[in-house]
Amino acid sequence: MSSGQNSGGLMSSAGLVRYFDAEDRNAIKMDPKSVFVFAILLGIAVQAVSVAVYGITV
Repeated sequence: MSSGQNSGGLMSSAGLVRYFDAEDRNAIKMDPKSVFVFAILLGIAVQAVSVAVYGITV
């Protein structure tokens, strides 16, 4: 690549950065702690179903 050409890497991603920086008023907002608790409860539920259906002990 010659020194006179611009690859456009930063310019082409500028619109994406602006798009993902914008706050959406309709977006679902959740506390990170609730996501963590939900993930743990989902894991426990999957383990319980696997024990109930297949008799697998962990």
